[in-house]
Amino acid sequence: MLKSASFLNLLLKTGLFDVFHRLWPNRLTVLAYHRIDECHAPDFDTFKPNVSATPADFTAQMDYLQRRFNVVSNAQVTAWLRGEQSLPPYPALITFDDGYTDNFKYALPILQARNLPAIVFLATDYIGHKKPFFWDLTAYCFHHTRSHNADLPLVGMRPWADAAARTTVMKDWLARLKTLPDDDKWAAVRQLPAALQVSVPPDAFAGLCMTWEQVRAMTAGGVDMGAHTQSHPILTRVSLAQARTEVQGSKERIEIELNQPVTSFAYPNGLPSDFSPALQTMLSDIGLDAAFTLVSGPTSLTEARRAPMAIRRIFVGNRDTLPRFAAKLVGLPRLLGRSM
Repeated sequence: MLKSASFLNLLLKTGLFDVFHRLWPNRLTVLAYHRIDECHAPDFDTFKPNVSATPADFTAQMDYLQRRFNVVSNAQVTAWLRGEQSLPPYPALITFDDGYTDNFKYALPILQARNLPAIVFLATDYIGHKKPFFWDLTAYCFHHTRSHNADLPLVGMRPWADAAARTTVMKDWLARLKTLPDDDKWAAVRQLPAALQVSVPPDAFAGLCMTWEQVRAMTAGGVDMGAHTQSHPILTRVSLAQARTEVQGSKERIEIELNQPVTSFAYPNGLPSDFSPALQTMLSDIGLDAAFTLVSGPTSLTEARRAPMAIRRIFVGNRDTLPRFAAKLVGLPRLLGRSM
């Protein structure tokens, strides 16, 4: 029932989502976005599921959010966690992961027009460079292949009859990658272009991620920056020492580039198996005040205070109509123990 479009539309139109919303003023609602872009064009050849919303949908979501929540900054959240100030009722924090250029191009003007703060968690090895994230390289290769089958690294021969089946094979392969140690993952990724008989031009991913100049412009426009590692490994797939290097390196690079402290972090992938008590302790030890997961939210203020290195976030995807978005904001997926 939760996935029924007509049921969710009914809840939105009758105002029941607003009734549910008002019942829980002391919750922290953290939204997790990745990309804001037009992803429906036939020539869109990077990883479409990483596009959280089109600019039009993001605009509608921000308008809906602003009418019902007090949108707070990362600085307000971390000051609250340190016991230095209180939060208003219905606090909401807007976050973005990775550092894509479309955050600067599309999201920033929409946020500025509404005077809404936000934070972008940067994977610093990609900022100002042409290198792709492994999921974007994978999507590029599957998009441009002319093959109808391939002997894929890790899984062997896989056929597909049409674009939909090819996408299923790609998603299954990416899911397999995420279970591997980071070095093994990249070894498999490097074999993929040849397996799919695709040549990747040197500039294929130029401009996909922001430059440091764009990062500074976003900061000047009211958007904070947080750490998201250097090369985006899942931290439980590397040693604790390597995880510390990844996090501290990302934090210090941002601090050098922006000349301001970094207080918050977002875990790559962010699911329960992707962070641990040891990682949470490490993050605190290097001076971070908060760390954000992708475990379904929202979260009570008590829960966030108790576990500031494992704060829940609401993942926003490009299948989220406004009724689905509203359902996520009031915590229906978490309440019912179901994903959307």
